[in-house]
Amino acid sequence: MTMQLVDGARPNLWDEARRFGGFLLRELKPKGKLLTPFNVITGGIILLSAVLLTIRFAKGLGSITNLSQDYPWGLWIGFDVITGVAFAGGAYVIVFMVYILGQEKYHPIVRVTVLNGFLAYVFYAGALLLDLGRPWNVVNPVIGNSFGVSSVLFLVAWHFLLYMLAQFVEFSPAVAEWAGWQRVRKVLGAMTLGAVIFGITLSMLHQSGLGALYLMAKEKVHPLWYSEFIPVLFLVSSIFAGLSLVIFEGSITHKVFHHRVGRRLAATHHDIVRGLARICAATMFVYLFAQILVFVHGQRWQYLGSGWGWWYLLEMVGFVAVPAALFLCGYRNGCLPVIRGAALMTLIGIVLNRLNVSVIGFKWYAEVRYVPTWMEIVVTLGVISAELWVFRWVINRMPVLDFDMSESSHAPEGAERAGVIAA
Repeated sequence: MTMQLVDGARPNLWDEARRFGGFLLRELKPKGKLLTPFNVITGGIILLSAVLLTIRFAKGLGSITNLSQDYPWGLWIGFDVITGVAFAGGAYVIVFMVYILGQEKYHPIVRVTVLNGFLAYVFYAGALLLDLGRPWNVVNPVIGNSFGVSSVLFLVAWHFLLYMLAQFVEFSPAVAEWAGWQRVRKVLGAMTLGAVIFGITLSMLHQSGLGALYLMAKEKVHPLWYSEFIPVLFLVSSIFAGLSLVIFEGSITHKVFHHRVGRRLAATHHDIVRGLARICAATMFVYLFAQILVFVHGQRWQYLGSGWGWWYLLEMVGFVAVPAALFLCGYRNGCLPVIRGAALMTLIGIVLNRLNVSVIGFKWYAEVRYVPTWMEIVVTLGVISAELWVFRWVINRMPVLDFDMSESSHAPEGAERAGVIAA
C-alpha cells in the first residue's frame, strides 16, 4: 500500500529510509502464482541466457556468436539496438502530442508508453554491452577518454544516455506516487515539460543517427536499401513503428492488466487506438512515397528482377503499403481487429527493414554470410523476457494505467485482484 507523508511533517531521514525499505521488501514479493506457463517459459529462457552470457564474458564473443572481423555487428545490434530503438519511438511521439500539441485524448497512455520506451532503451541499448569486445570501454565517451567527437556513434551514445535520463524524469512522478513521496512528486512533475522537450529533441536526433551509421557503408549495404536519405527514412519509420507497438502492446496490456486499467483509459481506449491508426496510416504513406522517390532517383530498376528485388517488394508492398491501407480502413470503419492486425504487420515490416539494412543486406555480395547462432537468438529472447518481467512488475504496482486516480492515497479499485500473470 502506498504510504503518504502528512503535509508539514518532517520525518527523520533514517526513519523514512527504514519505512521505504520495508515497503520495498513487501512490494518485491510476488502477487500471483509463480508456476504459470509464461513464468516457466520466460524464466527458463532468462536462466539459459544468463549461462550463455557467463560463457560469453569468460571466453569472448566467438564462444557463442558467429561474429567476426568481417561481421562485427550481428543480431544483437541489428535487432536489439537498431530495431528495438525504432520500437521505442512511440514514447517521443506520444509525449509530443500530449505535452506540446495538447492532445489530451492520449494522456491516459502517456505513462505506459514512456515506461515501455524507457525499458526498451535500458534493455536494448544496454545490449550494446553484450556486443562489445571490451565492454569496459563503454564509459569512454562519458569520461572523455578518446572522445571521438567526429563519430556518429559518439553522438548516438550520448543521445542514448541523455534520453534515458530524460525518460526516467518523465516517468519519475509515477515512482514518487508509488513510494508516497508527495513533495518529491510535485518537484518531479514540474520538471516534466523540460524533460519532454529535451527528450523529443534527443530522440529525433538519434533515431536518424542510427541510420546515419550506415552512410559510411555505401559499398556494403545492398543498393535497394542504401540511400543518402537513410537517416530521414529511419526517423519517419520510427514514428509508425513506435505507434504500432503502442497499439499492439497496448491492446494486450488492456486485457492482461484489466484490473489495473483506470476508468478514463477504459472509456477512451477505442478512440485512442483509432487516432493512432490514423497517424500510422499518414506517416506510412509519407514513408512509402519517400521510398518510391529514393528508388526512382537511384535508378534501381535492374535489381527488381533478382531475388533481392522480390525480397524488397515483399517489404515495401506486403509490410508497408498493405498495413497502411489496413490502418486507413480500420480507422474509417472503427474496426479494432483490423487495426491490430495492421500494427502487427507493421512491426514485422520494421524488423525486416532494420535487419535488411544491418544484417541481411549487409555484404550481400559475400560468399560466406553471417548467420546468428542459436545462442545469439536465445540471448535476444532472454533480453526481451527480462524486459517483460520488469514491465509486468511495474504495471502491477505503480500508477501507470490508472494514474488518473493516483491522487488518492488508496490503491486503485481492483488492484488487489492480481491475476495469474501477476508477479
